[in-house]
Amino acid sequence: MSYALHDSVEGLLQRGRGWGAVRALRDPQGSAVFVYDGIRRDWRWDRSDERSLYLARMVRDLELSLTPIVDQLAGDEEACLRACGVLELLALAGSGDAREGLRAHVHGGEHWVRVLESLSARWPPEWWEDLGDVARARIGTEAELPLSAEPWTRFGIEVQSSPFVPRPSLNGLSTTELLALLAGARTEGNTKVDALRALNAREPVEELIPLVPLLDMSNGRRPLALLGRAVARLGALAVPAARGWAQEDRPWLALLGADVLAEHPGPEALPGLVDGLAEQWTARAWCGPDRTARRLALFGPDAARAVPCLRRFWLHTPHSYERTAYLEALAAIDRDGLEHVYAESLWACEETTRLLGITSAPMNPETVDRIAVLRDDPMETAEVRAAARTRLASPSGRLS
Repeated sequence: MSYALHDSVEGLLQRGRGWGAVRALRDPQGSAVFVYDGIRRDWRWDRSDERSLYLARMVRDLELSLTPIVDQLAGDEEACLRACGVLELLALAGSGDAREGLRAHVHGGEHWVRVLESLSARWPPEWWEDLGDVARARIGTEAELPLSAEPWTRFGIEVQSSPFVPRPSLNGLSTTELLALLAGARTEGNTKVDALRALNAREPVEELIPLVPLLDMSNGRRPLALLGRAVARLGALAVPAARGWAQEDRPWLALLGADVLAEHPGPEALPGLVDGLAEQWTARAWCGPDRTARRLALFGPDAARAVPCLRRFWLHTPHSYERTAYLEALAAIDRDGLEHVYAESLWACEETTRLLGITSAPMNPETVDRIAVLRDDPMETAEVRAAARTRLASPSGRLS
């Protein structure tokens, strides 16, 4: 994809930058075409990037007509779902036109199955439960049965997936008992995964480390599910053992060891990380520099040579999911001048970036007003609203 200039309103909105939202609000008429284009076309670099809430806010705050968005429901499935993601949020914010446009699509639209599944996941049940008769009447014309359970089983409609039968929880076992299950030669693989799941909900335990080489699948080619997360939670405690794992003949264990060592680099790794980030910038490699940034952050001010490149990634990347890592790295290395970046983050597309803005933006009338908006916005995520309530309850001008 070819993006507009990074400092233009069009380019800022394509990238999901908070500054794009601020500038669009200053020129609603001139910015409307770019907001609609962000819904019509998928400018996300990766599906992990968030845009629906960002664009829904633009539509609401710029007081744009919903007609082009409702009309987009009649497009191909991807276009329909982009419009659906925006409209269902606007309905939560009180738009009757958005709500009725989506319900009308369930009654007669082509992609009604995916739309109804999306509505049932986001809307309160009383907004869609009365569509059961429509669903039962229309489902017979579909080539395949629905995949997911909701809302179909509520309507008495058969689905492809088998009913989910939860495995017995091991949360009641002690840590010692869980470790014994992991060490047991006769313990089934699924039970070991359940034990890892239970351990991952507790404080990391160093006693897991000597068991790691034993925790592979029956074919010996891959680690058990959840092992990587369990090892990552050990942090630096796993580094001594990881040096040995990295030399192992078993590829999965060698890779796990190498990953641990990469996440906890020694001083000798700093020049290579700085040069590596510069190479990623030269190649415009938008996927992956966030990992480099997190590793550079561990060096604090010693990684100052990376600051210009981190700032360039923050300004230019279309991969908004990674942008938070650049801001966190900048904060760890050199906080100078970040006040305005944190303030911009209050308008950003990514939840994690907005959370950083809430906790770290200096408190002034503009940021206080914006945090209050986030606190009260029914479209906003529960985590962001809770963080905004906490910040406003005990405001501080100090960057956290």
